Amino acid sequence: MSALNNFATNILSSPSKSFQEHRKPQTFSINLSRPLTIQSSQKNRSRISLVGPINAVTEDREAETNQENEKKESNGTEFEEKKKNILLSILLDKNRFFNAAIVLGAGTLAITKLLTIDHEYWHGWTLYEILRYAPEHNWIAYEEALKANPVLAKMAISGIVYSLGDWIAQCYEGKTLLEFDRTRMFRSGLVGFSLHGSLSHYYYQFCEALFPSNDWWVVPAKVAFDQTIWAAIWNSIYFVVLGFLRFESAANIFGELKTTFWPMLTAGWKLWPFAHLITYGVVPLEQRLLWVDCVELVWVTILSTYSNEKSEARISEELSEAKSDSSSSKLPKD
Repeated sequence: MSALNNFATNILSSPSKSFQEHRKPQTFSINLSRPLTIQSSQKNRSRISLVGPINAVTEDREAETNQENEKKESNGTEFEEKKKNILLSILLDKNRFFNAAIVLGAGTLAITKLLTIDHEYWHGWTLYEILRYAPEHNWIAYEEALKANPVLAKMAISGIVYSLGDWIAQCYEGKTLLEFDRTRMFRSGLVGFSLHGSLSHYYYQFCEALFPSNDWWVVPAKVAFDQTIWAAIWNSIYFVVLGFLRFESAANIFGELKTTFWPMLTAGWKLWPFAHLITYGVVPLEQRLLWVDCVELVWVTILSTYSNEKSEARISEELSEAKSDSSSSKLPKD
């Protein structure tokens, strides 16, 4: 009986102890703290998971806007290049049109003047007779013009020859027949008309007075004098006057003349000594400039090339330097 009483008292006393132990605040605070930490970590994870896609979307939008801006810029530059090309083609077409009009007009006028020298006497003439007598009568008209006004006639011939020589020089440099520089050709023709014709007229008279003898040594002496003194003077005049007509500074003109003087003079020695053997040995005094102008078609090509290539190279260098300076000035500074 005593054993049963002890077992009953133990059973009745244990629930109160366990209940009091479950009512302790420590176990309750521990149980509440765990779900709070779990909730805060879940919120941080949800925030992190939302920030990633938002940043990706904004980066994609920025990339798309940058691509669109680049496309707009490229389209703008392409449009500007196309516009420039169209304007250049229009200008080239206009230049070709004006050049073709000049060539056609001058050629038509020259051929008409040459063929219609006997238009007052054509009554009853055949085409064969017109073509047969036209060269002879043109030569007679030229001699009459030399007698009436020799300086003006020689100036006109030199002006035509120097214009044609510069045209040939431009074609030799790579331009087509109708893409020549009209201003450059006009400058060369102006120098030939105003200076070469008149100066050459008086030079040949001076040369005859300087060497009045008819001995065998006179012709080589005239050729030597022509290719030293006169060639040096005329090459310098042509080069300097063309430089001033291009509105270049005196320093640039004389600086380029120093570099091209000797090459121009020695280049003439390859052509003129043989031509002047005929000039001073065969051709009469009044007809010498006409023969010289026929050879000048080759020589003006050389002169014009020497005179213009230096200035054009210098102008292109100045333009490239100006472009590089402008591009460097547009770059952002640090």
